[in-house]
Amino acid sequence: MCGIVGYIGKSQAAPIILDGLEKLEYRGYDSAGIAVYDGQQINMKKSVGRLKALVELTHGGAMMPGNLGIGHTRWATHGAPTDVNSHPHLNSKETIAVVHNGIIENYIKLRKKLENKGYLFVSETDTEVLAHLLDYYYKGNPLEAITKVMHRVEGSYALGVIFAEHPDRIFAVRKASPLIVGKSDEGCFIASDVPAILKYTRNVYFMENQEVACLKADELTFYSVDEEVIQKEPVTIEWDAKAAEKGGYEHYMLKEMYEQPKVLEETIRKCIIDDDIIIEELKMSEEDFRKISKIYIVACGSSYHAGVTGKYVIENIARVPVEVDLASEFRYRNPIIDENALVIVISQSGETADSLAAMADMHAKGVKVMGIVNVVGSSIARDADYIMYTWAGPEIAVATTKAYSAQLMALYLFAMKLGKAKSVLAQEEFRQMLEDMKLLPQQVEFLLSNQRKIQKFANRYIAAKSIFFIGRGIDYAISLEGSLKLKEISYIHSEAYAAGELKHGTISLIEDGTLVACVSTQEDLYQKTISNMVEVKARGAFVLAVTNEGNYEMQKEADYVIYIPKTNRYFTNTLAIIPLQLFGYYVAVGKGCDVDKPRNLAKSVTVE
Repeated sequence: MCGIVGYIGKSQAAPIILDGLEKLEYRGYDSAGIAVYDGQQINMKKSVGRLKALVELTHGGAMMPGNLGIGHTRWATHGAPTDVNSHPHLNSKETIAVVHNGIIENYIKLRKKLENKGYLFVSETDTEVLAHLLDYYYKGNPLEAITKVMHRVEGSYALGVIFAEHPDRIFAVRKASPLIVGKSDEGCFIASDVPAILKYTRNVYFMENQEVACLKADELTFYSVDEEVIQKEPVTIEWDAKAAEKGGYEHYMLKEMYEQPKVLEETIRKCIIDDDIIIEELKMSEEDFRKISKIYIVACGSSYHAGVTGKYVIENIARVPVEVDLASEFRYRNPIIDENALVIVISQSGETADSLAAMADMHAKGVKVMGIVNVVGSSIARDADYIMYTWAGPEIAVATTKAYSAQLMALYLFAMKLGKAKSVLAQEEFRQMLEDMKLLPQQVEFLLSNQRKIQKFANRYIAAKSIFFIGRGIDYAISLEGSLKLKEISYIHSEAYAAGELKHGTISLIEDGTLVACVSTQEDLYQKTISNMVEVKARGAFVLAVTNEGNYEMQKEADYVIYIPKTNRYFTNTLAIIPLQLFGYYVAVGKGCDVDKPRNLAKSVTVE
């Protein structure tokens, strides 16, 4: 969840590293640090708080000359956010510097061993163990020291390492935490994610588990944990570099919300060809589809909410049973899965730790896994048996918007293709669904154009203490995501409930003035949902309804109604989420919250 950047080349390292860290600040932002070799020694600066403090401390990197360095933005796991606990960490002689993303699980045992040998620790972190362990094993050969450490360390790690005695190289090390290496005419780079170095190069190498990279100014060499040379081919990143910038918007989150029509259009362009669904990268045959007996959707956070929608859509369109699990629970419950089941793992980054672990467990049992991810070349993309990309481009804001919408679209397309392959979805219905899908981008654009009305409404709830979201069926799935959007960026307590469960306890929390957002887009459930609205209103709630255009009966019971354009009943979540995203955003902005970097959260959860 932390961010790593390193550079070696012809240019000054510090400004490049700080620029890259800015692109990765969404990965961790309670402290930051940088270490640069100036030709004689390793100089280090660290600062608690946002990256801006480090930039000011180093005068934009001008105070740290040198062509070789590593940097880090931290999301604290071991030890509070302090200057001492911030990365990089050094050995006692200050000749080895390390930055780390991940968790060293046996660090206490290793720390005691090193303390018994006379090593002194100054921080509370697991990472400082690595610096001293490297020192312990270093006898002049840095690669040998690194591989010995790899054999003895348990857990997950992505490392950037520099040795003062070898000022012509940086080492990158990976196990279960993402790390990429880039190369250009100006030098070589390491980074936790593509946006950090996209400004400098599009030629990227994705490191595999238990690999080491040695970077020189004009040369890259990859090694296995046994110090054997590995041949790797670069991947050319097709993203527009400007896609990772704010582009004049106040926040990345706002920009990414407004990119959703483009993302949906791109998905349609790539996947709907000649009135059929063609998912080139998926490489599943019609027979593969027909053999699927059951589906397990495994994900975390917003991806899990997309999976809940996927359950309703797949079961109705393809008549295949679906279970949806949080990855952190699925991997420990030892599910009973038959040989024709398919596990679908959904992850924006493709590096989510629990999702990767769940996928590894399934592979160990011989179960086929399909990944739905946004990042080409990510761990899930490389390791899954089948892959489906969401084509959302870089998403920087911690609170996902466009990547979530792209995941919904991927699940719609998969469900339709599965339903057609199993001869459950009639050709005429399939054709009509394609036509409805093609209208979604402009319908989303229309909803985004009404943002001022939602902003005005949101301003009324800046001081709210609790807000509830309710819905039935697919509407319950979207309520989950609407609630998460609000709570993660505004810090207002918010919960989502299946509307039918209100009377089983939750309704006791409703009091005068409580806002209840009611999502009602499924026509066969209108009356049931209205009855729940009446129940909460009778107890003093103020009801916001999100419903389909033409459902004017809602105006009789709701205090405020947001209408979404009519679409296929399975696609309504793509439209209903837009006003809920905008509502959460404007409440957070009104409260003065940092919507792109909400407290205690990070974009890519690469630790358990």
